[in-house]
Amino acid sequence: MPARPSSTSTASSAAVLTAFLTVKDAADYLGLSHHTLYVWRHRRQGPPSFRMGPRGRVMYRVEALDAWVREQEQADSRSNLALNPLSVSVRH
Repeated sequence: MPARPSSTSTASSAAVLTAFLTVKDAADYLGLSHHTLYVWRHRRQGPPSFRMGPRGRVMYRVEALDAWVREQEQADSRSNLALNPLSVSVRH
């Protein structure tokens, strides 16, 4: 009987499998349509992506998606009090 992989190796292999996402999976991860990601990629907008493998599939790194979301949050004045004009005190 073959040895079963330990939970540690199973967890690490799962992490490897989810380190890169296809356009469809990245869209699901972000709650967007895959069409939106393709349009953003064509316009050089949105999260960073790259081509991988001999067929050149468009892929996204999960860590890059997370970083991109954090950047969007910081750039939005409703999420970033430093950018919100309503949070600035008026000086006389």
